[in-house]
Amino acid sequence: MSTHAARLITPDGCDGRPHVAPFQHGVPNGSASAGAPHGAAKHFRSVLSRFATGVVAITALDPDSGQPSGLAANSFTSVSLDPPLVAFCVAHTSTSWPRLRTARTLTVNVLAEHQQPVCAQLAAKGGDKFAGLAWTRSPGGNPLLEGALAWLECSIEAEHPAGDHLIVVARVHQLDTHADGGPLLFFRGGYGRFTP
Repeated sequence: MSTHAARLITPDGCDGRPHVAPFQHGVPNGSASAGAPHGAAKHFRSVLSRFATGVVAITALDPDSGQPSGLAANSFTSVSLDPPLVAFCVAHTSTSWPRLRTARTLTVNVLAEHQQPVCAQLAAKGGDKFAGLAWTRSPGGNPLLEGALAWLECSIEAEHPAGDHLIVVARVHQLDTHADGGPLLFFRGGYGRFTP
């Protein structure tokens, strides 16, 4: 078995030095905004931004209009092998989720490193999110984005309110690889790629 060294290439560097900011009553000690909820939220987001994630596009056809609908998410994970379950998080403020959740099935597209513009387009508020995007139909009839690394056809199993988001658990019915390439990664508020 061979091992490979890997590097995460990002727009901004990471100096790798540990930083400890103890919390008291939900806010970091010594911060200029200690005591202010916004300061705690900003610090929380800053610390968690150091956890690199992949990026997915969740797509479906709106059952009412027949038009494609989608959103981008970096909070995606496998949950269970038996039964096959995955999960992702959606903000309560999402205007796309109400259209997606009424579809019989959803397709999770694992985005490739060159698909940052696709991610940005699906993350934008309003407008035609699929304008200019190349896609075919998945076996379940949903948008399968050209160039995605893999796809999973799912149905919603459960939704759990969690703060300002919903945790959506979905059962996987079909899945396959699609295109070759590296993954699109999200790290420290920017996009990057993985190079072995």
